[in-house]
Amino acid sequence: QVQLVESGGGLVQAGGSLRLSCARSGRTSDSYAMGWFRQAPGKEREFVAAHSWSGTYFSDSVKGRFAISRDNAKNTVYLQMNSLKPEDTAVYYCAAGTIVRSALDKVVAWGQGTQVTVSS
Repeated sequence: QVQLVESGGGLVQAGGSLRLSCARSGRTSDSYAMGWFRQAPGKEREFVAAHSWSGTYFSDSVKGRFAISRDNAKNTVYLQMNSLKPEDTAVYYCAAGTIVRSALDKVVAWGQGTQVTVSS
């Protein structure tokens, strides 16, 4: 079983940066991809970014602004968010799963979510 705990959300002005962290515990010997989804009020949860042995993947809406990295020694994945926009405001969820068509899918574990608010 995989457990995920996010941290690092908060309030930032447009154009600013935030870094989210996701610490993984429990079963860590598998090769699941790790990544992030987000859900804004009134909208469906959407894929943001993922990191796997095959590479990194980003949604078109964050490509060029966000970066994802993974520290295997700490079982932690990071989402560096730069040039933030008000439309990036959402609850961000860490997830473990499989890469399908260049996105994270077949999710086996979710974090509890962390709020990111970008003011204009």
